[in-house]
Amino acid sequence: MNHSGAIGVFDSGVGGLSVLHHVRQILPNERLIYIADSGHVPYGDKSPAYIEARSLTLTRYLLSQGADAIVIACNTATAAAAHALRVKYNKFPIIGMEPAVKPAVAATKSGVVGVLATVGTLESARFAALLEKYAGHVKIVTQGCPGLVEQVERGHLTEADTRRLIERYAAPLLVQGADTIILGCTHYAFLAPLIREVVGADITLVDTGEAVARQVQRRIQIELPHRLSAGAKVEFFTSGDTEQASRIISGLWGEAVSVLQLPQEFL
Repeated sequence: MNHSGAIGVFDSGVGGLSVLHHVRQILPNERLIYIADSGHVPYGDKSPAYIEARSLTLTRYLLSQGADAIVIACNTATAAAAHALRVKYNKFPIIGMEPAVKPAVAATKSGVVGVLATVGTLESARFAALLEKYAGHVKIVTQGCPGLVEQVERGHLTEADTRRLIERYAAPLLVQGADTIILGCTHYAFLAPLIREVVGADITLVDTGEAVARQVQRRIQIELPHRLSAGAKVEFFTSGDTEQASRIISGLWGEAVSVLQLPQEFL
């Protein structure tokens, strides 16, 4: 039986918009529902149990709104909650994020790859497994980046204080010879131009947004073959302040949008 569905996307805040951009480019006729969980940002300093609980709550809301595929547009939430979501909602494609270790290892010429990520991502078993599987003889240098997510949430993409944070976090990677840097948080994609200025033109920056969007396309085609498009539309929700979310998301999305508050039981 044919049915119409939507693609639900969530992140701790606005970083997942970088993934949503790619999903809309690849699947322009889809109805997209995005949740910025800005009332609980950042996830990077929360416990895995807390993040799993939030992820289950947000997924439940997205499914209630007609989503039949879920994108966890957050590396930290993927590490903490992807398994639980796939167990509980095993009839739906659940697509997560992970730092792009494999393509970065393939790209490096110096044999050193740097990773900028949240502490939660770097401490996760999922990230450790990625390193064991793909790192091989390449040296992986990791750097937690407290404060960067909050800068993106404020819309501070080019400010001096954001540059200072990037300079501080990039320096250890460059000193150890990294010629390839993984942007291990979806928020950091919005800082890529500033990161590029700081690290220079010779450093390869690796992001995973487009690869994730193509995975969404593949999973829908394979697992939901009789699905019909619900029509091109993007809806935005937040668990935080709607006025601030509307301002920040409009700027990052590239057009004026209205962001709605999640119902009380999902806050």
